[in-house]
Amino acid sequence: MIALVGGFAYAGFSVFVDTRQVGESLALGVFAFLGLALLIALGFEFVNGFHDTANAVATVIYTNAMPAHLAVIWSGFFNFLGVMLSSGAVAYSIITLLPVALILNVGSAAGFAMIFSLLLAAVLWNLATWYVGLPNSSSHTLIGSILGVGVANQLLSGGGAGGTTGLDWAQVQKVMTGLWMAPLIGFVAALIFLFVMKRVVRKPALYAPPVEGEPPPRGIRALLIFTCTAVSFAHGGNDGQKGMGLIMLILIGCAPTAYALNRTLPSAATPAFIQAANGAAATFDAKSGGLDVAPAEARGVLTTALQAKTVDDPRVYGAVETVSRDLAARVGSYGALSNVPAGVASNVRNDMYLVLDTTRLMTKAKTASAHFSEPELKGIEAYQTMLESGTRFIPLWVKISVALALGLGTMVGWKRIVVTVGEKIGKSHMTYGMGASAEIVAASVILAAERFGLPVSTTHILTSAVAGSSVANGQGLQGRTIRNMALAWVMTLPAAMLLSGGLYWGLLTAVRVFGW
Repeated sequence: MIALVGGFAYAGFSVFVDTRQVGESLALGVFAFLGLALLIALGFEFVNGFHDTANAVATVIYTNAMPAHLAVIWSGFFNFLGVMLSSGAVAYSIITLLPVALILNVGSAAGFAMIFSLLLAAVLWNLATWYVGLPNSSSHTLIGSILGVGVANQLLSGGGAGGTTGLDWAQVQKVMTGLWMAPLIGFVAALIFLFVMKRVVRKPALYAPPVEGEPPPRGIRALLIFTCTAVSFAHGGNDGQKGMGLIMLILIGCAPTAYALNRTLPSAATPAFIQAANGAAATFDAKSGGLDVAPAEARGVLTTALQAKTVDDPRVYGAVETVSRDLAARVGSYGALSNVPAGVASNVRNDMYLVLDTTRLMTKAKTASAHFSEPELKGIEAYQTMLESGTRFIPLWVKISVALALGLGTMVGWKRIVVTVGEKIGKSHMTYGMGASAEIVAASVILAAERFGLPVSTTHILTSAVAGSSVANGQGLQGRTIRNMALAWVMTLPAAMLLSGGLYWGLLTAVRVFGW
């Protein structure tokens, strides 16, 4: 408890220091609002810790490789380490699921309602499934919450197409594909892995149930501890980033001067940015046929293009050229992102966001090679890297706060999920080989997903791998548990969507009625 309070106090102190350094003074009400939002976001990661990481320690506990309390402390530490060494790619993969309008106006009433709704919905559903001992996925829950807010936002704003245009459905499809494929890969890979291991490593003790109260042989024990460590580290690296992305949205909305732009970039990077922006602008100008798009109109064109995912239009190319030249001129006049005045920081960030995501659609399209030469693509990619470094960053204190919440969460409340994974998936006790194969597969899949910026579910992957190893060991599966897990998987998305959508509607209604 002391560590949790200390971590939250550290986060609050860091916000105070960051805002003071850039001359931004937060009103007491805004600071309190920010504190509540951070508390809920860190609470989500804390719940994620004991809800999801229980999967990592179940194998070492049920094979007697480590005592339970030592296992959760060990796992908590490597979750912490995984968060600290993560890339940040998954954090912004989650954010891009949200409607463009809410991302650009995250400091509005709708933006704050969005953040609170999806966080509260995710925490409530995680707690509900933990209470009944179901190894449900925090990733699945969070994504469902984001989808619920997106659909509700479009319906409330009077959008067409049944509310579907409010979300980036291409990104949704990418993320959902990872969510449903990863467990399938986990099941098949663990089944094959253990089947091959039984043919290659002919050591009967590896495939027999552990003797109660006795630790496994030294070599097997070392292998099981290593796999537990790998899953814990991988879980921290992937799941911890989801909280980071949401915290960055909160910070951008409440304290845009300090967090809308990466003010740690040195002034020495400015000339390269101006050169890259003007070079890319010239390329887009040529593709537009010299079409002139006014700055005020250009931003609307890019916003519409991102929402509709249609960029193969001369006006879109012209709009990118206009905004890019404007960015080069403004950043050049300030000398560095650290010098951008408070009043325009959000506008500069939004312009960089619009250009970055629009150009990515252009360069990832199947027709990109027909539109751009190899040197042009390299120039655009260099420009995109600079735009990304200016807007998509994670302060060190955010990583530390999330790492503390996730690591400490691992050390409490783990038993309910551990019992399900260790006793209720296979029909008999977990063997050493089953535990090792399940965790080796799970760690490999999660680390690969983090490499490609895909948010995946540690819970789904590991429980599927345990099921696969049970089948390979000839044990069979407990039908009731598998049905309950499948039911939780199927119910999570609509339940989280209804929760977050309902909360979003309620909060916006309260804002309109009471004028908050």
